[in-house]
Amino acid sequence: MSASSLPFVVGANTVEDQRARWERKRSRTAKELLETEHKYLEQLDLVLTYFVTILKAKGTLKPAVLETIFGPLESLYSASHVLSLHLEKGNLGPGLENFCQSLDLYGHYAENLEHASKALKEQVRKNKSFRRFKRLQETRPQFQGRQLEDLLPLPLQRLHQENSLQLLRVQKLLKGQKTQLSLFPCPGRWYIREGWLLVVPAKGEELKRRMFFLFSDILIAAKPCHPLHLLNSNKLSCQAVYPLHQCSVDKVFGHTWSQGGLLSLSFPHKTLLLMSSNQQEINDWYQNLTAAVRISSQKG
Repeated sequence: MSASSLPFVVGANTVEDQRARWERKRSRTAKELLETEHKYLEQLDLVLTYFVTILKAKGTLKPAVLETIFGPLESLYSASHVLSLHLEKGNLGPGLENFCQSLDLYGHYAENLEHASKALKEQVRKNKSFRRFKRLQETRPQFQGRQLEDLLPLPLQRLHQENSLQLLRVQKLLKGQKTQLSLFPCPGRWYIREGWLLVVPAKGEELKRRMFFLFSDILIAAKPCHPLHLLNSNKLSCQAVYPLHQCSVDKVFGHTWSQGGLLSLSFPHKTLLLMSSNQQEINDWYQNLTAAVRISSQKG
């Protein structure tokens, strides 16, 4: 091997090492999410098993009251169960797609929580049979001294916990204090997914490989810092932040199960063409982006 070719080989190996480190960080994050997801599901299952299911069968509460107190709890449990199955297989991307589609449910649950609390207090005060049933269920050893009032806010606590973990991880990946401050913290911003995509330039230049981070209101494009940089070799440099509330998403090709696909993201002053050779990946991104744009547009 000649001395002149050595820097290129070293550089190439360093890039691969850099990507391997990012992948290990993603794996650790997925493992942490899975552990907390299992604990969350166990607690949520207590409410469904010992309250919702039995109350439905007994008819202790009228259906409208039952719906007010527990809302879409069963749907939230199902969504988290699917997420945990994906995480067990290491499929972080498809798992978070399910999370994205559940944001509307979480929003509904959050808006209803105050009404749920008032309805629960009213039933405890007025409904003798429900009051007795509630007290009996809460004395079960599985509840460990917790009351129903302690468990109902669990979905929102879980959502904030999971989201904070992801925001912190992305924040550490992006270099530059100004970039971090402009992106975080932001109330109501939820992490959805991330991944490498090819950016198709408008003037026939070569394709550019970029890391994209999708949130409920913005899409971040970033590129790796130089692998030999002393301080930022493990970080990404933010290239652009795209607000989603005025975005439209279209599939240019990739409608069939051919290889790969191309997405067009149209903003008021820019069109972004994103490509992947993986058909499933482009389908996942299309679904995630479409859902995020819908959520962002509703808020906007």
